[in-house]
Amino acid sequence: MAPEQAPGKTSKAHPARRLGSGKQSNNPSHDASTAPVHSKRRYKPGTVALREIRKYQKSTDLLLTKIPFQRLVREIALDVVGPDSEITRWQSQALMCLQEATEAFLVNLFHDSNLCAIHAGRVTIQQKDMQLARRLRAAWGNPV
Repeated sequence: MAPEQAPGKTSKAHPARRLGSGKQSNNPSHDASTAPVHSKRRYKPGTVALREIRKYQKSTDLLLTKIPFQRLVREIALDVVGPDSEITRWQSQALMCLQEATEAFLVNLFHDSNLCAIHAGRVTIQQKDMQLARRLRAAWGNPV
């Protein structure tokens, strides 16, 4: 008696054959064996990340998009002073100054967090690294 097979499985002795229409193409440009294969360039892991790091370290332009940041600043200002306040208009230079200061703060926070992660023997920044960096900043008199 032959061993039973699970449903949906085929035996290994006779592989399935694809049946074509029986018509072969006479056009040599459609031949699959001679067609050039264009695959996308694949870099080693980390190469693109290092390239992006060098790119962003060279540039001095702002990385946060301006319109969402300005919307957030206006929303926070309205929450702090109230909707019936007289602060409804902002100078563009004031908003740009706030964005510059925010990005500088975030860059320094990530730098300190990276140092905390390296000290812990890790490469990846975790939430506890950022919390520790903020606590250490507050301990030395720097605003959090």
